[in-house]
Amino acid sequence: MTIDITTPVTTAAAHPLAVLTAEEIDATREILVAAGLVTETTRFAHVTFEEPPKAELLAWAPGDPITRRATAVLLDVAAGEGSVATVDLTAGEVVAHRVIDRALEGQPAILDEEFEKIEGWLLASPEWVAALAKRGIDPAMVRAAPLSPGNFGAPAEAERRMCRVLGFLQYDEKDLMWGHPIDGLVALVDLTTGEVFSVTDYQEYAVPTERSEWDAAPHGDGVARTDMKPIEITQPEGASFTVDGNLITWGDWQFRYGFDPREGLILHQLGWKDGDRIRPIVHRASVADMVVPYGDPQPARSWINYFDSAEYIFGRYTNSLELGCDCLGEITYFDAVVADEAGAPRVIPNAICLHEEDFGVLWKHSDLFNGMNETRRNRRLVISFFVTIGNYDYGFYWYLYLDGQIELEAKATGIVFTSAYPGEGYPYATEMAPGLGAPIHQHLFSARLDMAVDGFTNAVDEVDVVRVPIQEDNPIGNGFAQRRTRLSRESEAGRMADNLVDRHWIVSSTEAVNRTGRPTGYALYPEGKPVLLADPSSAIAHRAAYATRHLWVTQYADGERWPSGEIVNQSPVAGPLPGVPGYAAADRPLDGEDVVLWHTFGLTHFPRVEDWPVMPVDRTGFTLKPVGFFDRNPALNAPLSQSAHCAAPASGSGSGSGSGEEAMAGHGVASHGGCPHCSTGQGACTCH
Repeated sequence: MTIDITTPVTTAAAHPLAVLTAEEIDATREILVAAGLVTETTRFAHVTFEEPPKAELLAWAPGDPITRRATAVLLDVAAGEGSVATVDLTAGEVVAHRVIDRALEGQPAILDEEFEKIEGWLLASPEWVAALAKRGIDPAMVRAAPLSPGNFGAPAEAERRMCRVLGFLQYDEKDLMWGHPIDGLVALVDLTTGEVFSVTDYQEYAVPTERSEWDAAPHGDGVARTDMKPIEITQPEGASFTVDGNLITWGDWQFRYGFDPREGLILHQLGWKDGDRIRPIVHRASVADMVVPYGDPQPARSWINYFDSAEYIFGRYTNSLELGCDCLGEITYFDAVVADEAGAPRVIPNAICLHEEDFGVLWKHSDLFNGMNETRRNRRLVISFFVTIGNYDYGFYWYLYLDGQIELEAKATGIVFTSAYPGEGYPYATEMAPGLGAPIHQHLFSARLDMAVDGFTNAVDEVDVVRVPIQEDNPIGNGFAQRRTRLSRESEAGRMADNLVDRHWIVSSTEAVNRTGRPTGYALYPEGKPVLLADPSSAIAHRAAYATRHLWVTQYADGERWPSGEIVNQSPVAGPLPGVPGYAAADRPLDGEDVVLWHTFGLTHFPRVEDWPVMPVDRTGFTLKPVGFFDRNPALNAPLSQSAHCAAPASGSGSGSGSGEEAMAGHGVASHGGCPHCSTGQGACTCH
């Protein structure tokens, strides 16, 4: 249907992958209003940029027309009905619309508006107030933690739009509520009617009373230490990268960034400059899903498993980053624009941080025979964002290195989700403070890597190291070798990591070769930590089936984007497996095809006492390394170090004061950039 809107849709997009603008979000809402799909009771769960189909994108050339599309997930809060609508912003029309089948698919993501009403609804529930009175708790001092309910096959989970609610006591405005869980008590709330339709009081536990703010006794006095001297990161000549719209160039790297409210930061068309061409490596990379399943089986908590990106649309909670706190050095920030629940654009200032970091020694050798004495320092380009979702904070950092490596690091910090601690020896939680528990849990992410190693005809091999027995060609038994197994079809490509054989997966071109005549390739090196630990027959193992394998490989298809499926909140526990296992069920060929890697990685968190009251950053991620992609070390041309900081301090100076020239003179070394720590002062600095 073609819709006339008050203001004609215009786009300043210079490229089909330009990020969605505030004007385009406004236009999306106006088109949907004009089509009769938005009423006073309609809310926008999220609005997503609808990327062009791959064939359309690859056929586009500068100067060609650009078609811009957006998809909105809508919720009628009066009826609890969801729908998905796609608009063509260029033509000003709705090109697709469907109603979400709540029984077969689930519900749109949870709204902030719904959560804000929860405490009032609970105060009107006699059962909830009575359960608190039994514990001697004033209901006005209780903060509600409304949580995505999951789905375990109960009729209400298919029929109602709902949440489960736990209570936490907050003594005053400064008090950290997570320190005072009211455990054993769970309320079920209908988010459409506001009815508290079930209050279950499983067991009464003592509420932990110790204050838990990071700066409150006994944790600290709120005074930061002063014995650490400042570290300054400076680039007096500015940054080495360039930005043109959303196109970023650094060294030999080139890519476009994007931002999605569900996925967060996206890297598009990541490639390496080789002469006058850009060699493609990854067509599109993102962390497309995450699930946080908890391992405490007590009835009041056994249901806890959150899909933070899909059930809460966690990109909406992206932090505005601060210079000197979240990022150091010569920083370029990018704002993100998301739709609020009324469908209006909301700008998140400084949502994405781009900068360079020194990263130690890149390569080094001191040769006995020819006098070579060279060291080159590594640096990396960092593009990142941070989100706060409830009690946890997550940072996602993409790193690009001078030697062609690509790395993704996820950082988890914030406040652990708490419970009462049942008693000594309880195996499913850690006692963090007197009577305060933190249940064991996992953070399992899915990286979607649409590969394009020297083009879109690729193959995937699983590589293991294997012992070679004593035999004719290995007479003393010292031999070991690599074994490569081609993953030819999707049915063969649901794989597990195995660190004992250094298992990794190489994506290679089936057309391009390096100078040795072998296929060019990139390898995915996993951390190999545990995948989903819940029982294979459990509800969460069905809904988060992607997390049961470290790797899935599928043949690319437009629309196959979500590891757990498009609709995840209250998604069913029966029927075909959702998301990537469902895609792989087609059993398409993979050899010489356009392939997508879906990599599960993450943390299995047995909370430590040291994680309380604020958790130090815990890290997880993966690496992509070139394997025969280049003809030699691509970082042979890494820059010489010119920094005076490579010099040693003057003799007798423990403070590091004085210029680099003075310091070297104090050690009898000429002031030409050499470093007396690890060289004769000739040639490039070899400071570690």
